[in-house]
Amino acid sequence: MELDMTKGRPAGLIFRFVMPIVLGNIFQQLYNMADAIIVGRFVGSHALAAVGATGTITFLIIGFMTGMTSGFTVLTAQRFGAGDIRGMKRSVANGAILSVMITVVLTIVGTLGMRGLLKLMNTPADIFEDAHTYIWIICAGLWANTLYNLLASYLRSVGNSKVPLYFLMLSAGMNVVLDLIFIIVFQMGVSGAAWATVISQGVSGLLCLLYIARAVPLLHPEKGQWKLDAWDSRNQIRVGIPMALQFSITAVGTIIMQAALNLFGSTAVAAYTAAGKLCNVATQPLVAMGQAIATYAGQNSGKGDWDRIRQGVKASVIMSSVYAVVSGILLAVVTPYGVKLFVSENLDQIMGYAQTYINICCLFFIPLGLIFIYRNILQGSGFGFLPMMGGVVELFSRVAAAFVAVRMNSYVGVCFCDASAWLTAGVFLMFSYYYIMKTKVTVQS
Repeated sequence: MELDMTKGRPAGLIFRFVMPIVLGNIFQQLYNMADAIIVGRFVGSHALAAVGATGTITFLIIGFMTGMTSGFTVLTAQRFGAGDIRGMKRSVANGAILSVMITVVLTIVGTLGMRGLLKLMNTPADIFEDAHTYIWIICAGLWANTLYNLLASYLRSVGNSKVPLYFLMLSAGMNVVLDLIFIIVFQMGVSGAAWATVISQGVSGLLCLLYIARAVPLLHPEKGQWKLDAWDSRNQIRVGIPMALQFSITAVGTIIMQAALNLFGSTAVAAYTAAGKLCNVATQPLVAMGQAIATYAGQNSGKGDWDRIRQGVKASVIMSSVYAVVSGILLAVVTPYGVKLFVSENLDQIMGYAQTYINICCLFFIPLGLIFIYRNILQGSGFGFLPMMGGVVELFSRVAAAFVAVRMNSYVGVCFCDASAWLTAGVFLMFSYYYIMKTKVTVQS
């Protein structure tokens, strides 16, 4: 089921590759959405706010690991495109060892530091303990998320985007069932939602591991390769750490935004949580386009075909922009119905907060799509610095908007934090891409 993306019509290849990723990302969002819906309906809006208050922290930790594992597999995709099978297998082993080491460190830091971070974020007192319980369990189960994302990235690096989808669909269904059992039957509250997420993610990761072991010999390291290789480590860290930091820098901005939002109380946090879940589902095709173009760039840069990369970017921008317009309009229309899935109390007040956030964000889906395309095309081609600086641009933009919102005591201002970050980073990364293609790629060619 491997797919060579160095041959064939770029638009057709990218569309064919991206569709399973879209479905997989949506199902992955269902993990958190199922938590939020079941918690909100069966435990209450305060519990929903507790889960939502940890969303930015989850993004910080999980985003770091996702960026890191994606970066580690860029080398695998490049060697696959170049036909270097032995080197590709060595990169698999090396990336796995590095991932285990970093996961252990982050798990320890995360479980020990959560209470202090929640206090720093002005987490409302009425939801503090539930928020701490939820995020502590998520941190303790970080290994499950890393296992799935690393192995899914390895499969995508050789053009296989379907199998990770199948396993994710299965685990998403398991997550819903476990949510219902833990929360409704065993009355475990937010801890039940967290355990359901960790267990389900672990199952999807183990299924990927079994599939690779039985059916994908391309990804089987050879004897003697299960050790850190100095050159591979430098290469993977050079790409993986900037990608991880880019996610983390962006997450720091969202944490500051969350801290500003927390000042408006648990009702506003609950509304933002519901609206954010809806927005995340609607934008997953934009995220998937970035993931697809990263694999496309990795394989074609490994072959040195930069003209083909340019063709792929053009096709991706067109597809992404069309989807951004259509999805933005639809999301604004369906938000009142979507919010009702999450809450049944304080509905009028929550609905007003949620609709405001959605209406603002929908206007900026096009630059959000550009972020994913240009960031991933650069990272997939092995250029890590400018995409990381794109994260810095997002950070400063969010911080500036949050500062103004707090000074003006404006919820609308808080809602503009995401929009301003998307616009400024999208423009920055677009110009970064053209700079790289005009200078460094021309020299390499």
